[in-house]
Amino acid sequence: MATIDGFGYQTIPGSDGTPLHVAVGGTGPAVVLLHGFPQTHYMWREVARRLADDHTVIVPDLRGYGESGKPAEAGPDTYSKRTMGDDVVAVASALGHERFGLIGHDRGALVGVRAALDHPERVPYLGILDVLPTLDTWDVLHGVDAKIAWHLYLMAQPVGLPERMIAAVADDFFASFLDAWDTDGTTFTPEVRRHYIDSSVAAVPSIVADYRASAGIDLDLDRADRATGRRLAMPVGVLSQDWGSQLGFDPRAIWGAWSDDLVYEPIDAGHFMAEEKPDDVAGFIRSLAARARS
Repeated sequence: MATIDGFGYQTIPGSDGTPLHVAVGGTGPAVVLLHGFPQTHYMWREVARRLADDHTVIVPDLRGYGESGKPAEAGPDTYSKRTMGDDVVAVASALGHERFGLIGHDRGALVGVRAALDHPERVPYLGILDVLPTLDTWDVLHGVDAKIAWHLYLMAQPVGLPERMIAAVADDFFASFLDAWDTDGTTFTPEVRRHYIDSSVAAVPSIVADYRASAGIDLDLDRADRATGRRLAMPVGVLSQDWGSQLGFDPRAIWGAWSDDLVYEPIDAGHFMAEEKPDDVAGFIRSLAARARS
């Protein structure tokens, strides 16, 4: 099991009692860091240690990932981003934090967006790394360019077939994303790369369920918010590669439709920016926290 040096570990019940594996370190205002795919909380190790100088840093494995519980998909709510966001609120509350900054990468950012929409009084600022809102992700994928997100379509299929297909080549499946999205192939040591692959191979049904929710219930939640004009009420920061130039969309405009207090920052890094450029990512988070205080 990969652990963050200097951090303690707890198992904390999520919103429905699902056990969540949580690293906690540092002192000061709380900030929660949520990981992406195909990773675990360990992706935040360098950023978390930097933030721990002046923050209480809370770093969970999302439900369905890493060492956290992986409940069977009993229905659309099991892995909806609303349920996963409620997990985050439950963890923070159990640790004594009624308010906490919230930073998410990739899948974790989608959880963060939903938690911030559903619990604005709990989240003074929201940071998003390298993803678009669920609703907009599907809208920007067109024609042959959509092949960049082929895994979204595979894991959106009904229960059974995608799980069996991925399980048959699980090592290669998960390794392909680590390799394709690593800018120069040096971001991960062999040990870290193996940790992510092994953790994901052990979680195929729950990872697929997480993605399947984003083609179903998560879309419904976003559409309902869009229809009623519900927006993110806190300062929002987005740190991203320039996906828009590749796929023909304006990320500032997309995120601006969800927030009136938005800062968008491009970064010269690959998808795994928290590990590639931890100083830049930690600085981005500190800047966002300072903006919220002012």
